[in-house]
Amino acid sequence: QVQLVESGGGLVQAGGSLRLSCAASGTIFSINAMGWHRQAPGKQRELVAHITSGGSTNYADSVKGRFTISRDNAKNTVYLQMNSLKPEDTAVYYCNADVKSSSRYTDYWGQGTQVTVSS
Repeated sequence: QVQLVESGGGLVQAGGSLRLSCAASGTIFSINAMGWHRQAPGKQRELVAHITSGGSTNYADSVKGRFTISRDNAKNTVYLQMNSLKPEDTAVYYCNADVKSSSRYTDYWGQGTQVTVSS
C-alpha cells in the first residue's frame, strides 16, 4: 500500500509565501509523474502544477511565474513553492503521484492540505 502525506499548508497574507511538501511512502518501486491540484469551495478540482520523472514541468496559467514545483526522487517527495500568493489561491491543495508498487502504475492521492490567503 502507498500513502501520500501533504504538509506545509496554513494561513498567510496576500503577497506571502508557503512551501508545500508531499511524501510518498509504502511499497514503491518507482514514481512516474507527480503533481499538485487544488479545489476551492464551490469549484472543480484543477491542476496547479505537474512534474515528470525527468523533471519536465508544466503549470496552470494562473500560477505561472509565482509557483515552482520540484521533486526529490531519493525521498519520494514533491514540493510546491508558492510565492506572491493571492486570495484566489485559497483552496485545499492535493498532491498525486503515479506510483509503481506492483506490476503496474497506480495514481495515488494525498488527503489535502488547506491554504488560506487573506487580503
